[in-house]
Amino acid sequence: MKHFIINQKINKFFNRFFTYLFLIVLSVIILYPLLITVQSAFNVSNLAAFALDTHMKWTLDNFHQLFTQSLYLTWFKNTMLIVILTMVIQVIIVTLAGYTYSRYRFKGRKNGLIFFLIIQMVPTMAALTAFFVLGLIINGLDQYWYLTMVYVGGGIPMNTWLMKGYFDTIPRDLDESARIDGAGHLRILCQINLPLAMPMIAVQALWAFMGPFGDYLLAAFLLRSPENMTVAVGLQQFIANPTNQNVSMFAAGSFLISIPIVILFLFLQRYFKSGLTAGGTKG
Repeated sequence: MKHFIINQKINKFFNRFFTYLFLIVLSVIILYPLLITVQSAFNVSNLAAFALDTHMKWTLDNFHQLFTQSLYLTWFKNTMLIVILTMVIQVIIVTLAGYTYSRYRFKGRKNGLIFFLIIQMVPTMAALTAFFVLGLIINGLDQYWYLTMVYVGGGIPMNTWLMKGYFDTIPRDLDESARIDGAGHLRILCQINLPLAMPMIAVQALWAFMGPFGDYLLAAFLLRSPENMTVAVGLQQFIANPTNQNVSMFAAGSFLISIPIVILFLFLQRYFKSGLTAGGTKG
């Protein structure tokens, strides 16, 4: 018995040790690049490459140059317009589609879900030519609305599956109880299912918001004019030339990108909960 207790304590110690070791390593991997970016953004000297300097001099000149010597404010405005439209449109479509596939049975339902999976398997690189040709046909090249529609269309298939799966976890007994009380389809959706699905809707909104901020490939391929570029495409110009890089301004612009994402995350954080439907039905 004593030997068993000792072994149990040793196993518990090693479990805690390796758990904390993993968390520490993961924190270093995540925080180290962030520290370098923040430091580069406020550094007096323009670094030739990203580096962590403990004796740097702090300044706001990089941000001043970013606003006065580049089109960063224009790029930021373009990006905010695209991400807000993408988030709103995608969340509405995905929520309604996921609810429809979860709650209703109709002809072509199974084939529609399979089609979404097949579409999701096609990588973005393979569809670039199709996006370009379609944009050329409908006069969508170098247009915000076309890039927004590409983002929305690319996010619908897999996110619809995720939203459907979340609606499947909401007990159907709640719908039946509401129907007995005389509630219609729209009222059941808006007053019962949507409040219970807010955690997944919040996640969908955050994903849709973050996607265009970090995307370079599609934006660079479909937007041509400097005044129509997004932040990701515009910032790439600062480090595109190996012989004339402006790492400090690049880091300053990257730092500013994180601000709206952090604000949205803090706003949606209250919805990132689980178990909201627990106890929703009797028995």
